[in-house]
Amino acid sequence: VPERPTLGSTDYAFEMAISNIRYGEGVTKEIGMDLQNLGARRICLMTDKNLSKLPPVNAVLNSLAKYGINFQIYDNVRVEPTDQSFLDAIQFAKKGEFDAYVAVGGGSVIDTCKAANLYAASPSSEFLDYVNAPIGKGKPVTVPLKPLIAVPTTSGTGSETTGVAIFDFKELKVKTGIASRAIKPTLGIIDPLHTLSMPERIVANSGFDVLCHALESYTALPYHQRSPCPSNPIERPAYQGSNPISDIWALHALRIVAKYLKRAIRNPEDREARANMHLASAFAGIGFGNAGVHLCHGMSYPISGLVKTYKPKDYNVDHSLVPHGLSVVLTSPAVFAFTAQIHPERHLEAAEILGADIRTARIKDAGLILADTLRKFLFDLNVDDGLAAIGYSKADIPALVKGTLPQERVTKLSPRPQTEEDLSALFEASMKLY
Repeated sequence: VPERPTLGSTDYAFEMAISNIRYGEGVTKEIGMDLQNLGARRICLMTDKNLSKLPPVNAVLNSLAKYGINFQIYDNVRVEPTDQSFLDAIQFAKKGEFDAYVAVGGGSVIDTCKAANLYAASPSSEFLDYVNAPIGKGKPVTVPLKPLIAVPTTSGTGSETTGVAIFDFKELKVKTGIASRAIKPTLGIIDPLHTLSMPERIVANSGFDVLCHALESYTALPYHQRSPCPSNPIERPAYQGSNPISDIWALHALRIVAKYLKRAIRNPEDREARANMHLASAFAGIGFGNAGVHLCHGMSYPISGLVKTYKPKDYNVDHSLVPHGLSVVLTSPAVFAFTAQIHPERHLEAAEILGADIRTARIKDAGLILADTLRKFLFDLNVDDGLAAIGYSKADIPALVKGTLPQERVTKLSPRPQTEEDLSALFEASMKLY
């Protein structure tokens, strides 16, 4: 064990951290008992305006009522949160002096609740103290947090398993976040009944997030090549690079996506497909929550942050929005064609899982094969034809590159280092897919 690792030396260890997970149809009804078991007296229930009227929130409310749990509801979460929407939720949490939190929703709700729990537990902290460097100070979290039970209603972010909370930083028009094992939920309640109310495009876009979580964490820089080696274990990042445990979860999630995503999108009554995608989201979350993601996610943040007028089908929102999973997947063919010269065998294996015939494939063609497989997959699912179809043009590339540069927490996990010119070329290649 290095006594005093010198800055620049690579890490020699990785750490596995996940939330407790409970899975089963109808398992939401147990939440009231969980809160009783925790001895919780004042609960903050967070959700968004759309979900507050839907069966998942109703199921939670019924359980809280049945077990006499005292709660306050906050339904002002913004889909694709901003620093301001985080701050509003934090203000609510500080005033409420809650002793436990329940988040019912997609990644936006769960991430907002993580941030509210963190800053309510650390009331003297400035907002940027815990935000990832270089945008914030990226300080380690040392305060004890309250229990948080996450009830995901989409099959995408895997936020119920991870210590990451993502938001749009409006001033810089860029997405960033908070990453610390300390903010991961205490318990993720994965109830596949909640996915039955998801509209088709939400199923598709959240499924693309699972797909990219799995692909990026499996192809990320290996943990023992990541630098610097932390001088104290509390400084070891949540995103550590690909490792033998994350690999298992990533590959398993990828196999489920290959088998069930198209079915889950095309037939809302296909309970088997929707239940499996709900599990795949958690599996991929366990993988990327410890390995990390790289270029598709790093480039997706300015794609979401600089949105002009695009409004996606099936999303009931009052603002322009590029759904996270869509912003991630549109660059995936270009990204994996670029990264495949490092670990091409992993890229080829991923292509085979997604349906490519690799019996006569040459290893040097791994990137092109995976890119073509992804393009076909997206074409079959009627995905917008590249960045141009959601309102971007070549004139936007400098701004998109500028918005990617601060995302070094994830971009440095790309197996292949990239220059600004490389990023420009990747955005250009992603303008049209088909």
